[in-house]
Amino acid sequence: MIKRLFKEHPETVGETYVEHAQVAGRMGWMMFVGSLACFVHAAFPFLCVRTGSRTIKRLHEAASHRVPSAAANTAPMGDKRAA
Repeated sequence: MIKRLFKEHPETVGETYVEHAQVAGRMGWMMFVGSLACFVHAAFPFLCVRTGSRTIKRLHEAASHRVPSAAANTAPMGDKRAA
Protein backbone atom coordinates (compact mmCIF):
# COMPACT_ATOMS: atom_id res chain seq x y z
CA MET A 1 0.00 0.00 0.00
CA ILE A 2 2.68 2.54 1.00
CA LYS A 3 4.81 1.59 -1.99
CA ARG A 4 1.83 2.22 -4.29
CA LEU A 5 1.40 5.73 -2.87
CA PHE A 6 4.93 6.62 -3.98
CA LYS A 7 4.67 5.00 -7.41
CA GLU A 8 1.12 5.64 -8.60
CA HIS A 9 1.32 9.30 -9.64
CA PRO A 10 4.89 9.25 -11.07
CA GLU A 11 3.89 6.32 -13.29
CA THR A 12 1.02 8.39 -14.76
CA VAL A 13 3.60 10.73 -16.28
CA GLY A 14 5.99 7.95 -17.26
CA GLU A 15 8.55 8.53 -14.53
CA THR A 16 10.07 6.66 -11.64
CA TYR A 17 9.79 8.09 -8.13
CA VAL A 18 13.34 9.50 -8.33
CA GLU A 19 12.79 11.05 -11.78
CA HIS A 20 9.54 12.60 -10.60
CA ALA A 21 11.19 13.95 -7.46
CA GLN A 22 13.91 15.58 -9.57
CA VAL A 23 11.43 17.22 -11.96
CA ALA A 24 9.10 18.37 -9.19
CA GLY A 25 12.04 19.66 -7.14
CA ARG A 26 13.42 21.58 -10.11
CA MET A 27 10.03 23.15 -10.80
CA GLY A 28 9.57 23.98 -7.11
CA TRP A 29 12.96 25.67 -7.05
CA MET A 30 12.05 27.69 -10.14
CA MET A 31 8.81 28.80 -8.46
CA PHE A 32 10.66 29.76 -5.29
CA VAL A 33 13.28 31.84 -7.10
CA GLY A 34 10.64 33.41 -9.35
CA SER A 35 8.51 34.36 -6.36
CA LEU A 36 11.49 35.97 -4.63
CA ALA A 37 12.13 37.99 -7.78
CA CYS A 38 8.48 39.12 -7.76
CA PHE A 39 8.77 40.31 -4.16
CA VAL A 40 11.97 42.19 -5.00
CA HIS A 41 10.22 43.72 -8.02
CA ALA A 42 7.24 44.73 -5.87
CA ALA A 43 9.50 46.79 -3.59
CA PHE A 44 11.94 47.94 -6.27
CA PRO A 45 10.13 48.09 -9.63
CA PHE A 46 13.35 48.78 -11.50
CA LEU A 47 14.78 45.36 -10.47
CA CYS A 48 13.79 41.91 -11.76
CA VAL A 49 11.58 43.52 -14.41
CA ARG A 50 11.05 40.36 -16.47
CA THR A 51 12.16 37.60 -14.12
CA GLY A 52 8.69 36.65 -12.85
CA SER A 53 7.06 36.46 -16.28
CA ARG A 54 10.06 34.64 -17.72
CA THR A 55 9.87 32.09 -14.90
CA ILE A 56 6.15 31.53 -15.53
CA LYS A 57 6.83 30.96 -19.24
CA ARG A 58 9.58 28.43 -18.45
CA LEU A 59 7.38 26.59 -15.97
CA HIS A 60 4.52 26.45 -18.44
CA GLU A 61 6.85 25.16 -21.16
CA ALA A 62 8.24 22.47 -18.86
CA ALA A 63 4.82 21.41 -17.55
CA SER A 64 3.04 21.38 -20.90
CA HIS A 65 5.55 18.90 -22.35
CA ARG A 66 4.75 16.38 -19.63
CA VAL A 67 2.18 14.04 -21.15
CA PRO A 68 0.21 11.81 -18.79
CA SER A 69 -0.26 8.21 -19.78
CA ALA A 70 -3.63 7.00 -21.04
CA ALA A 71 -4.38 5.55 -17.62
CA ALA A 72 -3.86 8.90 -15.89
CA ASN A 73 -6.68 11.01 -14.60
CA THR A 74 -6.57 14.05 -16.87
CA ALA A 75 -9.42 15.97 -15.20
CA PRO A 76 -8.57 19.55 -14.15
CA MET A 77 -7.40 19.95 -10.58
CA GLY A 78 -10.32 20.13 -8.21
CA ASP A 79 -12.69 18.39 -10.65
CA LYS A 80 -14.05 15.54 -8.53
CA ARG A 81 -16.37 14.18 -11.24
CA ALA A 82 -13.62 12.25 -13.03
CA ALA A 83 -12.02 10.90 -9.84
